[in-house]
Amino acid sequence: MAHVEVAYSVAARQVELVALGLPAASTVGDALQASGLLERHGLAIDAVSCGVWGRRCPLTQMLRDGDRVEIYRCLTVDPKEARRLRYKGQRQPKAKRPAGAGR
Repeated sequence: MAHVEVAYSVAARQVELVALGLPAASTVGDALQASGLLERHGLAIDAVSCGVWGRRCPLTQMLRDGDRVEIYRCLTVDPKEARRLRYKGQRQPKAKRPAGAGR
């Protein structure tokens, strides 16, 4: 028997974890179906992107005891653009020095 976890982040800092005990030789697809997360969130098994411990993998990959299957959400914002916007919001105008100061 393989004890695995299935994780899905519904939103930022909100993670649903489901612990499962699956028969030996179970696949990632088996874990996704057994978790109930796909049905609960209206996800289609053929449309999700998933992985084990942060590495993408096919639904046919065999699981080992202790694996963590992760369901990945689609990006809503390009990470580079999000970083650029965060940086813009943090910038503060430089303070002007009085005339003749520092001479």
